[in-house]
Amino acid sequence: MNRIFRVFLGCAALLAALPATAALQVLACEPEWGALVRALGGADVGVREATTARQDVHRVQARPSLIAAARRADLLVCSGAELEIGWLPVLLRQAGNPRILPGAPGYFEAAAVVNMLEVPTRVDRADGDVHPDGNPHIQTDPHNILKVADALAVRLAEIDPPNATGYAARHADFARRWRVAMTGWETRARPLAGMGVVVQHKAFAYLLHWPGLREIGAIEPKPGIEPSSASLAALLAGLATDPPRAILRAAYDDGRGSEWLAGKLGIPVVVLPFTVGGSERATDLFGLFDDTVDRLLAVAR
Repeated sequence: MNRIFRVFLGCAALLAALPATAALQVLACEPEWGALVRALGGADVGVREATTARQDVHRVQARPSLIAAARRADLLVCSGAELEIGWLPVLLRQAGNPRILPGAPGYFEAAAVVNMLEVPTRVDRADGDVHPDGNPHIQTDPHNILKVADALAVRLAEIDPPNATGYAARHADFARRWRVAMTGWETRARPLAGMGVVVQHKAFAYLLHWPGLREIGAIEPKPGIEPSSASLAALLAGLATDPPRAILRAAYDDGRGSEWLAGKLGIPVVVLPFTVGGSERATDLFGLFDDTVDRLLAVAR
């Protein structure tokens, strides 16, 4: 009997040492929203991200591990505005999880709570990868992060009432620190106002709008269309009267076109982290904007 009791105590101790299962399972489509959920949810959430900073979020495979994560999820957090249109519907269909379908409480689109930029007046596939609801890359403006945090904290509390107090407290702390950080970023970013840049992909509308940068050209002749020699030559000729200070691209972009143009113009290519995990410093949302502002200021001086 003593031996059985000792075995029982050993098993109990082992179970106690194992990490507790998170109260809420969250699948984030992009790393920035995974980071935000962690900041708001703390130990009350378990987070899985569908994509990484080194991956083009337009092109994702609904692999078995991702389907399993979607099947377990209580909450799905995505950018929305059809950014994930090429893979998310397939993932949701294969997962068969009614909790995270569009219209359910467990489905959250970040783009739905911000002011959208570059909303097209027409949608034609001949114009490239155009999103009918506007540019979906909303995470590059820190004001949008705060708006999404406000709405997401409410949603977390709605679907997980026992932990509502914790979500509210963490949201208040995050919002306070974020506002202080935004004041610092905006003060430091003042020299960027009016600086002309070329972008690799139409992914920086919100970043450019925030400190007042000017987009004077794009490497892709149309969104999502790889540049040709002819399109690059035409872009180079068009920049003769208004030369840019730099070319911006995300960490996941193919840099061949931007490097060619940079060499012709004698300007730098600035590789921006774009999302959490896109650089060594961008380990969280605060580091993402710290690093982004520093990289832009390095070419503005």
